[in-house]
Amino acid sequence: MKQSEPIWTRDFIMVVLINLFIFVYFYAFLTVLPVYTMQELGGSESQGGLLISGFMLSAIFARPFSGAVIERFGKKRMALLSVILFTLSSFLYIVIQDIYVLLGLRFFQGIWFSIITTVTSAIAADLIPAARRGEGLGYFAMSMNLAVVIGPFIALNLLDNISFTALFALFSGVVTIGILCTALVRIPKGNDRTSAVFKLSFSNMFEKGALRIATVGLFVSFCYSSVISFISVYAKSLGLIETSSYFFIVFAVAMMVTRPFTGKLYDKVGPGVVIYPSIIIFSIGLCLLAFTNSSGMLLLSGAVIGMGYGSITPCLQTLAIQASPKHRSGYATATYFTLFDSGIAVGSFVFGLVVSQTGFSNIYLFTGIFVLINLFLYTWSQKSALLKEEQNISIAD
Repeated sequence: MKQSEPIWTRDFIMVVLINLFIFVYFYAFLTVLPVYTMQELGGSESQGGLLISGFMLSAIFARPFSGAVIERFGKKRMALLSVILFTLSSFLYIVIQDIYVLLGLRFFQGIWFSIITTVTSAIAADLIPAARRGEGLGYFAMSMNLAVVIGPFIALNLLDNISFTALFALFSGVVTIGILCTALVRIPKGNDRTSAVFKLSFSNMFEKGALRIATVGLFVSFCYSSVISFISVYAKSLGLIETSSYFFIVFAVAMMVTRPFTGKLYDKVGPGVVIYPSIIIFSIGLCLLAFTNSSGMLLLSGAVIGMGYGSITPCLQTLAIQASPKHRSGYATATYFTLFDSGIAVGSFVFGLVVSQTGFSNIYLFTGIFVLINLFLYTWSQKSALLKEEQNISIAD
């Protein structure tokens, strides 16, 4: 593959837009659902949290099966079906007024969220030239990072100006556009195979080649969960709640500035040149957060975390796909996100249990040090991959 082959084709743009719309919806609802539960449905904070965790648990549960489902029915077909069902279920928020029925809807929607995010990542990998996959998947991942800012920003700014019904209708309209984008995507020939058999086995739930690098992703996301789950509460405890609204803006800008360079560096020099420094930078950002006592330090930590974490995650996803057979990109993506999502879920739960005893500063100091374990885990994953490659060469000889 020549380096000059384009990444930003029409089909790649469509896939990026699908991912952007889905994650804008996801992060917007992450912000407003607890408020809606308490203000409109008369629920408690714990019930609001249950609506969030129910969605995530559903997505994690469905993720290992999504690779097999995609292989059985095809990427294009499952992309279209999952986006349609996700969109249709989003309109039901307008009419449902019961918390427990809403919880069932969240669980149902989480299944299709899992399949959408798996299949779009797999399609994106198929559309990107192999020689530029690190750079291309970095751009693709930026759509998720932009959504972290766009979704909550729109939702919170409209919350006091329009009704929840209008807000739900607006975001349902956003994901409806995703149906059109999905219909327009063309998948390269040979990358949308279907299987006549659907078996529940380890190989049909996980891709062995992606497991080790996905383990690195699990430990990275475990540490990152302390940021995404508690940064606003931490900022409030420091009297910096107004500044916290800019934290993820700075975070996203830092990622967008560094990602084009790190993606190209990944493709030209190799993943280690990006991943090792990024882990260290991520660690520094978490430690800065632990010692934050001013608005400037809070925003600086957001920028440093954005540079570190934002460079690690697309590299790990790229490695998971590259470590797997080409026709199993769906399985590799599902394996990576199963462990990655599990890290966020477990981390949020664990840190939520211990924060009252330890305090936020100690949590961030712990994660800042603990994330360095990924230096050794990444080395372990690559040594294993190298050994396997050498064995395959010797067998071929």
